[in-house]
Amino acid sequence: MRYAYRRATIYVMTETNMNPEFEDDFDDLFTNTTGDFELAERNALRRVAGLSTELTEITEVEYRQLRLERVVLVGVWTEGTLDEAENSLKELAALAETAGSEVLDGLIQRRSRPEPATFIGKGKVSELRDVVAEAGADTVIADGELTPSQLRALEQEIKVKVIDRTALILDIFAQHAKSREGKAQVELAQLQYLMPRLRGWGETLSRQAGGRAGGQGGGVGLRGPGETKLETDRRRIRTRIARLRREIAEMRTARDTKRTNRHRHLVPSVAIAGYTNAGKSSLLNRLTGAGVLVEDALFATLDPTTRRALTSDGRHYTLSDTVGFVRHLPHQLVEAFRSTLEEVTESDLVVHVIDGSHPDPASQVRAVREVLTEIGADALPEILVINKMDAITPDREIELRADYPDAVFVSAHTGAGIDKLRLVVEQALPQPAVEMTVCVPYVRGDLVSRIRQRGEVLSTEHRGDGTVVHARVDEALAAELRPFELAADTA
Repeated sequence: MRYAYRRATIYVMTETNMNPEFEDDFDDLFTNTTGDFELAERNALRRVAGLSTELTEITEVEYRQLRLERVVLVGVWTEGTLDEAENSLKELAALAETAGSEVLDGLIQRRSRPEPATFIGKGKVSELRDVVAEAGADTVIADGELTPSQLRALEQEIKVKVIDRTALILDIFAQHAKSREGKAQVELAQLQYLMPRLRGWGETLSRQAGGRAGGQGGGVGLRGPGETKLETDRRRIRTRIARLRREIAEMRTARDTKRTNRHRHLVPSVAIAGYTNAGKSSLLNRLTGAGVLVEDALFATLDPTTRRALTSDGRHYTLSDTVGFVRHLPHQLVEAFRSTLEEVTESDLVVHVIDGSHPDPASQVRAVREVLTEIGADALPEILVINKMDAITPDREIELRADYPDAVFVSAHTGAGIDKLRLVVEQALPQPAVEMTVCVPYVRGDLVSRIRQRGEVLSTEHRGDGTVVHARVDEALAAELRPFELAADTA
């Protein structure tokens, strides 16, 4: 089966001097326009078609960058329905276009399992080689993770560069990372992916014996300079991985400090999670006016953004936009981004955003929940939110409401359903543990303010000796209010 994906792609290069570096300020509400600047900066540099990517030009493997241009996709359909296999290849096409490539064609082969040697069968390899030559492609992208031997065998047979889904996602992350922590996490994931594949990329990485010819197989004519290029590459990568892990651990300390401050003040936290391009950043902007980057592209958000929001009764809580998930999210990325994903695991509530316009939202829900389980966030309370309701037909809406009766249906683009979502989030937030009635003197207005911020006010009354407040508060604040507590018969 063959599926063609043809799209005219125009690459534009503009000049810009904007390079904003905005701090994620906890108190920066309704005024942040960082996203507009980030989008302008990202659009200022686009890949230009026509640059050569000949495989023979690659010499420094550790700095090998995926300069994707004209690509052909190939996938193996091992389970599920044909629609699911086609949706997976369409998603791969969207990933490739996000990385800056032009998708020319796509092939799917039905097999019980991938071919151990070449991922696809020998006959399909020949067909793929003909398609690549006919289309003038310079890259083949496999819809799966290739072993080093599969990668090497396919490149030798097809005579163009071959990469897999994992390498493609890593390349997109490398393009979109902006913060120091995000760049370090992406580089760590790339190096972990590259380590076992060094021998598969580049025939210049020959093995040479050193000293006494390295034991068996050595002898006259086989003595070399000692440490070979392959061994040097591995040693340098291991050194760099160790340094990156230390840097990420140090940056994690700063993130933990901010999170501890929120916990110390008992501010509830809500994490917005979901499939990539489901509209999580748009939803955060609607709920808080955060002004974060919004782009119709996969993995537009890598660096988490936390903003403060208010309930209708004045309580504070935080909303965090997190990196999007995808089917077969590379394990290296999950490990490298674990400190970032802890924004989800440490939250009190997960708002799971689903793209209502996607042809198969159920598969996206499964993919997201698999990652949540992997990071230990599967037991957290969850609110399902079906987004992009403005982009679906009435019949499709009826189907979604039947499939997800407990979900909240919204449109971050038009604002429909946002007020209902706020109410549902408020009701799901953890309630303060201690209910009490206090009479706070007017000179202690700061206590009344803290009750409103950290507790749930049930009623208030102004008397001559102070403000009578009936509220639920946390235990720490309740201890401060004990001297002002009223007896049950005087409340």
